[in-house]
Amino acid sequence: SATAFAPATHNKFAVSSSTLFDAPPATSEPTGTVVDIEIPTKLPSAVGKDYVPLATMLATGQLAEADQFTRDALIEISGAKAKGRSFVYWTEVKNIPNEDLATIERLWNKFSGGKFGYTVQKKKWRQSKGDFEAFCRKIGWTTQDGEVERKKRWFGASEFIYDVKKAPEGHLPLTSALRGTPLIKNLLNHPVWENDDWKKEP
Repeated sequence: SATAFAPATHNKFAVSSSTLFDAPPATSEPTGTVVDIEIPTKLPSAVGKDYVPLATMLATGQLAEADQFTRDALIEISGAKAKGRSFVYWTEVKNIPNEDLATIERLWNKFSGGKFGYTVQKKKWRQSKGDFEAFCRKIGWTTQDGEVERKKRWFGASEFIYDVKKAPEGHLPLTSALRGTPLIKNLLNHPVWENDDWKKEP
């Protein structure tokens, strides 16, 4: 059966937003209301992207929707959408503005209490010494079927955990490795993570 992270079958490494793991987007139940949660509005973007919806989703616990928004945003800000594609090639990661990735990261970090985000995943990647299988185990992207370990599935009922309390550190946001690992490797090695400037509130 198909898995979330099938091995690469050709040399075009890309991720599709609508068919990330060959499945419909997951949904999650809001955990709060916008009324009692302060939503940040100073959310810089080098390309005029509005991140208030992402902030709202994360603030109200709609993690599945926030996860999808994040992938859609990467498609837009990498320039892939302008080229008529609904996925990002790993070679386009360098086109993603530092300002936008920093905004996305601050939001994921803030509303997960430092549990989710690309910088958390980068730390787990280092701890795994670049071993993708070990990395997946650390952040909860694998599961056991009896004695067999496999990658979690997205299709049907998603096996990923859209709950800050229950999910392991670094579990979200999701990045597909359906066609190989260069996309996530390049995201985790983006120049914006070379220092802590991304943490600075605008």
